[in-house]
Amino acid sequence: MRYSQFIAAQAAAAAGTAVDFLVTIAGVEGLHLWYLLATVLGNVAGGGTNFYLGRHRVFEASEQSARGQAFRYFLVWTGSLLLNAAGVYLLTQGLGLKYLISKIVVSVVVGFGFNYVLQAKFVFKKS
Repeated sequence: MRYSQFIAAQAAAAAGTAVDFLVTIAGVEGLHLWYLLATVLGNVAGGGTNFYLGRHRVFEASEQSARGQAFRYFLVWTGSLLLNAAGVYLLTQGLGLKYLISKIVVSVVVGFGFNYVLQAKFVFKKS
């Protein structure tokens, strides 16, 4: 694992998160969409941003099949979603932490220990 690649991956994740929040807020506040629809649209936009940056900038894997990478990314993204939801629930309900603290802790653990590792070793792995 290259340190510079790890930092770039975290920057790409932060960019994806920013797009997610911007689309969600714009959908609810600007377009008056139902908050759940706006959340889904934001999540998809953020995931697309993170995928693009991972493919072209972080892992420099644009010579490989985008379809295969997108499928593997979707699998990791789904696993991440489930781990985040379960972790936030367990820390909030089980330990009584405030949901925002739980979300931050779980996001960091899942981001470093699951998302980055699987993106480097599975999604954008050089053949």
